[in-house]
Amino acid sequence: MTAYTTEGQPSAEEARTALTALRDEVAKAVVGQEETVTGLVIALLCRGHVLLEGVPGVAKTLLVRAVSAALSLDHKRVQFTPDLMPGDVTGSLVYDTRTSNFEFHDGPIFTNILLADEINRTPPKTQAALLEAMEERQVTVEGRPRPLPDPFVVAATQNPVEYEGTYPLPEAQLDRFLLKLIVPLPQRAEEVDMLSRHAAGFDPGDLEVAGVRAVAGAAELRAARAAAAAVRVAPEVLGYIVDLCRATRESPSLLLGASPRGATALLRTSRAWAWLSGRDYVTPDDVKALAKATLRHRVAMRAEAELEGATVDGLLDGVLAAVPVPR
Repeated sequence: MTAYTTEGQPSAEEARTALTALRDEVAKAVVGQEETVTGLVIALLCRGHVLLEGVPGVAKTLLVRAVSAALSLDHKRVQFTPDLMPGDVTGSLVYDTRTSNFEFHDGPIFTNILLADEINRTPPKTQAALLEAMEERQVTVEGRPRPLPDPFVVAATQNPVEYEGTYPLPEAQLDRFLLKLIVPLPQRAEEVDMLSRHAAGFDPGDLEVAGVRAVAGAAELRAARAAAAAVRVAPEVLGYIVDLCRATRESPSLLLGASPRGATALLRTSRAWAWLSGRDYVTPDDVKALAKATLRHRVAMRAEAELEGATVDGLLDGVLAAVPVPR
């Protein structure tokens, strides 16, 4: 764990060192996926949520477990299915025959990192149960609000290929996710490395044997959040963020552009990335680096553009190329 200041709290520099070391710890269990790990760290710094999209078998669950272990945070996994009810996620009141009272039993949402596996396989009623938790960081049962732990992050996964029997997330709920991260298939060398580890006895279910240790915790995250929130943003960079989001609204290939919430999200993620990079100010390159991950789920293509083979990331690349960069 990191050293602490005389006041018992880690400094901003110590927190950055600890969070940078996080990637090396996760790499002990997960081959590659450095960008995804960085995205999860940025979400934690911004108190945001992450949508992970990738085919089955690319270690999405293992990745979340490894990040939780390296940060000494509690995590729980919920497999979203068509018969999952809201109370299965949030918790419910249970009658206690001994006391003749109803007692609230916490659901799996009462954790630091909730892995919502295949979130698009459950009906909208259960998907909506996450909305209050994601936005207000609380759960209301029988009129009583119950605060969630801090930090609290939802890491939801969905399969980009299999759509049969799914319930696509509505735009209003997609907008609640800070980032949408694409979890790619590994390169050949990475896949060989992964198989070598398994051949040597690697057990994905035992992270301790893999050597993953806690290098940071809630104190480091609090210090990092405060430092990231203090990163300076010049008026020209603020204007650049607004121009990018406005350009998505004016694109003829996009039916829906990024909302003002998307602009504020891009500001937050750019700040966090700048701070992780060791700077106390945001550059246009920071904005560019996080633009696609922050905006790709906040825009919708027109049907004609899809028929022509366009992709959201390709259209966002076009927006980034067209909008003038401040000097």
